Amino acid sequence: MPPALASEIVRRPARSTTAPVAPSFFVGLLRRAAFAATLVAAACFVPAGCGGRDDGGGDGRALAIGVQEFNANLFWSAGARPSLPAPFGPFRDRLAALRPRYFRLLVSWDQAQPRAGAPPSFARREAGCVRDVPPCAPYQGVRDRLRALASQQRAQPGGWQALVVLLETPAWAAAPAQGCEPRGGDARARPPSDLAAYRRFVVALIEEARRDGATLRYWSAWNEPNHPGFLNPQRERCTLGSAALAPERYARMVRALEQGLDAAPGDQRIVLGELAGYDRPRPTAASAAEFIRALPRDVACLSDVWSQHAYVGRSGRARGADYAGDAGPAGSPGLLAAVERALDAHGCRRRKRIWITETGVGGARAGRPRPTDQASLAAGCRDLQRALLAWYRDPRVDAAFQYTFREDNLFPVGLVDTPLTRTYPTYDLFRAWGGGRAPGAPPPALPASCR
Repeated sequence: MPPALASEIVRRPARSTTAPVAPSFFVGLLRRAAFAATLVAAACFVPAGCGGRDDGGGDGRALAIGVQEFNANLFWSAGARPSLPAPFGPFRDRLAALRPRYFRLLVSWDQAQPRAGAPPSFARREAGCVRDVPPCAPYQGVRDRLRALASQQRAQPGGWQALVVLLETPAWAAAPAQGCEPRGGDARARPPSDLAAYRRFVVALIEEARRDGATLRYWSAWNEPNHPGFLNPQRERCTLGSAALAPERYARMVRALEQGLDAAPGDQRIVLGELAGYDRPRPTAASAAEFIRALPRDVACLSDVWSQHAYVGRSGRARGADYAGDAGPAGSPGLLAAVERALDAHGCRRRKRIWITETGVGGARAGRPRPTDQASLAAGCRDLQRALLAWYRDPRVDAAFQYTFREDNLFPVGLVDTPLTRTYPTYDLFRAWGGGRAPGAPPPALPASCR
């Protein structure tokens, strides 16, 4: 994930590396046993099931589409908010027209609960710009996002299934600095030392969603735990020969998340991973496969779904931790093969399903300046189509999430431009792949705007 939107979720400047006590153990076991069968079915997404061929010419698979957007004014349903400030209304309608199966919701613990002893506040006012770039349309933070999400879950039943991703530890709950941490390290990128507070925050967010009418089914413990911009320390020393420490810190958060979800009523399921797409280790960051291999087996086998970030473009050869990871031109097949091998090496009872929970295409290198002439935009769209086709054909990949809908001007991979004046050809591509397709249908043809 790139540096998050300054006016929306995280006020960290861009940089080069950047609950109530859970019920008994047996209650958690019973709940997970009840969910186990449905997890595999849920990962398949379509009646035809995972893999295999049907009689209609398709291969019985579907690649579900997800999307991320920060500004609630871009995903209120038209029924809930018929009128929105210009130019948000028409672009809200364009996002709804994608009919995404999934919606990725990032929630900053630090922003919601900056002070120890105070309850979380989910109604923090946001300006609704992108890093202070207009147009702006204010909204009430996480609360309005949840209410807007709930409106789309009602308007498009079966769609807009939420994947909650947590990030940013408040300074009062953060562990002290240790090991390899970037110069000027940020406490928000350290793991919590107070895991009981983390569990309580999870339960508070579930309760807030219930009041707002939103269903939050899928949960990820932390964003990009193999990236020093989000979790430190990655290693004891900033050398490739130093063992990765981040997997164990992440494992503690996953266990705490499990306890928090078990403490709350409802059907909540853990999605593991959310890893930055590094196919090579860095002195300051673990590669995806390296991170997975270092996970304790109880955590590696906790969920049937693994989430991985994979941007489209050419990868640089820098040793630093680029926010786009080691981007690939055709679905990062080497990265995914290494991830799948590392997951399988844990010997879990079922093979993991894979969700690509951050992807996008922009310039020649994802996240760098994006040319906006038609020929370049169409070429990028064709590259993204090759990636989507590769994931469609991979029998273990079930979903691809666009980061983000409205473009972040400092990480330009969006589907529409920052000023909300135009859509890019990749918007047409994601709409073609979206929820309006029949189950088991073959992959869509390349839209005319991408040719």
